[in-house]
Amino acid sequence: MGCFITFEGIEGCGKTTQIRHLAKRMEQLEIPVTVTREPGGCPIADQVRSILLNSANREMLPMTELLLYAAARSQHVEEVVKPALAAGKIVLCDRFTDATMAYQGYGRGIDSALIERLNQMATSGIRPDLTVILDCPVEVGLSRAFERINGTTGEREERFEMETVAFHQRVRDGYLHLARKEPDRFLVINGEENVDAVSKNMEREVLARIGGR
Repeated sequence: MGCFITFEGIEGCGKTTQIRHLAKRMEQLEIPVTVTREPGGCPIADQVRSILLNSANREMLPMTELLLYAAARSQHVEEVVKPALAAGKIVLCDRFTDATMAYQGYGRGIDSALIERLNQMATSGIRPDLTVILDCPVEVGLSRAFERINGTTGEREERFEMETVAFHQRVRDGYLHLARKEPDRFLVINGEENVDAVSKNMEREVLARIGGR
């Protein structure tokens, strides 16, 4: 089996950029790697993503949101994650089950036991071997996120960015609480530093972890 590494954090924390850098480094080291994301990662889940992140859907109920994430995850795990792990690859996934607990649990206030049950069903019990949290203050993350959104053309995936600062603070606090509960699985990286500094720190820490496997 391969190694499943997930990356988490608030909007604008820089994880997508850092995943790209880490994947490039792994390829240079001839480590077989698959990069994917949630929600999305395969055609059906990508269609669900467009619903979840579309700012026109501001009236979406928290339970609807939760169930859509679970549906997208089920498809993604079967089509992408399981086959890649079975092939012995390192899977780098931009968000996974901890995002659901942070956003829909701590952020929305949905019962954590229900979320855990849905996550278990959607993943067939697959859990990350390592979860990296790129942590930064909410104000920093949101500023970066809106700079990115305003600089892109096409579909604007900004439904969560339009939530209140208090919501994003609950999400950040939730992530840090999850990390304290499972220190052996989580790795918290300071995402407020410049891109190169974060990249070097992440590369060193992650490669050390998977080297131990």
